[in-house]
Amino acid sequence: MNDLSGRPPFLRLSDEDNVAVAVRALEPATLLTGTVRAASRIPFGHKVALVPVAAGEAIRKFGQIIGFAKAPIAPGEWVHEHNVEMGDFERDYRFCEDARPINVLPPEEQATFQGYRRSNGRVGTRNYVGILTSVNCSASVARFIAEAANRSGLLDDYPDIDGVVAFTHGTGCGMAGTGEGFDILKRTQWGYAANPNLGGVLMVGLGCEVFQIARLKELYGIEEGDAFRSFTIQDTGGTRRSIEAGLEVVKEMLPAVAAAMRETVPASEIKLALQCGGSDGYSGITANPALGVAADMLVRNGGTAVLSETPEIYGAEHLLTRRAASREVGEKLVERIHWWEEYTARLKGEMNNNPSPGNKAGGLTTILEKSLGAAAKGGSTPLTAVYEYAEPITEKGFVFMDTPGYDPVSATGQVAGGCNVICFTTGRGSAYGCKPTPSIKLATNSPMYERMAEDMDINCGDVLEGVSLQEKGRQIFDEVLAVASGKRTKSEQLGYGDNEFVPWQVGAVM
Repeated sequence: MNDLSGRPPFLRLSDEDNVAVAVRALEPATLLTGTVRAASRIPFGHKVALVPVAAGEAIRKFGQIIGFAKAPIAPGEWVHEHNVEMGDFERDYRFCEDARPINVLPPEEQATFQGYRRSNGRVGTRNYVGILTSVNCSASVARFIAEAANRSGLLDDYPDIDGVVAFTHGTGCGMAGTGEGFDILKRTQWGYAANPNLGGVLMVGLGCEVFQIARLKELYGIEEGDAFRSFTIQDTGGTRRSIEAGLEVVKEMLPAVAAAMRETVPASEIKLALQCGGSDGYSGITANPALGVAADMLVRNGGTAVLSETPEIYGAEHLLTRRAASREVGEKLVERIHWWEEYTARLKGEMNNNPSPGNKAGGLTTILEKSLGAAAKGGSTPLTAVYEYAEPITEKGFVFMDTPGYDPVSATGQVAGGCNVICFTTGRGSAYGCKPTPSIKLATNSPMYERMAEDMDINCGDVLEGVSLQEKGRQIFDEVLAVASGKRTKSEQLGYGDNEFVPWQVGAVM
């Protein structure tokens, strides 16, 4: 990092805030402002009180409530979970009042990238062959087929094919054949089969499971051909014959998959998944708002930015409802918030079970604080749609998808919805990658970036050193275009993505 010794030791993010964020570890007696000194050591990224806070008084950061004082807090005191608690408070949703029309650039002025235009008009950023499984019982066979294809030399003559990848999961049977859980799995499976980053798909089943391939094909009108094939292990004659059959199917698909060529397409064809994981006290100050700037740029270029992780906008949803393009959109978001309150209560949990221990070590105290920072990824443009998990994303602009906060599950829903690029912010350092959709890792602070430079694509910690959010947002947007055109992300170079397909399970396991 650059030398920060001559700069103020903290950031106060709003005139309404009664706490500030330490820009470096503060030793006891460090002068903060006026006569206020740090009462104890304040860790990097953590909060310190600037004024007296009475017991029960709201703690404010970003100009918003992030919790309430458990006991009186004196100026200079460390403010964290030992003296802050959650509490109920009313949010004024003020539907649509901040939704401002945006000027989308005309097609001839939009940024472009090099993508794969599919026969249905969708555009991919990668060109994989995917092997989907209807049930956990076919997971091993699918994995055996993918491993055999990748090591057999089948792909040697097809350098433009990114690989063969098995998307395995732990469900598909022992579940009801109707209802919410089944519908989520159905949408997720078909969403991956239809994602434009897959040039060809083989679906492998066992045969006797609840999630029947034939039912999926009938429901979505899927016809088998060069781009989609399926079989079951029981009908094919067991494990060995299924592996042989799968390899033959992949071999037959390769010429058609390889025929796809990158061409110049507008940035409006990008569906960008906005993710954060391993967040810290700087996520909402550096990487998340910088990604929000990039999301705004994409929207103005006609593209789509997809915010998700509903538990991680809890307490900040009122900022999104004010940007709703219509009251219906805003009310749908609030309905999903209420669903989560009921869901966690039913399972004897609470929304404040998030943040994680790592988030707290990084300076985040409550879910309200985490959410206010996480929502910054969504930029400033109107919220045009709210989708349930893994629903096809059809609206342009800034949209929201209801997902858990757990990164692999959340990103799986976004990819099923059609996202062809991911931007993933992290403060603690997240080890994540995704197939078939490339994931760009954005570090929130320079020390972590320097420790994990082999995993991080962009350092946003230099925002603390004077780089503007606008400049950093432009860097992120340019990287999105480069990755969409084929540039390999750090997670791709490391080989991540084979184990990150994690559909959301909400139904009973029987």
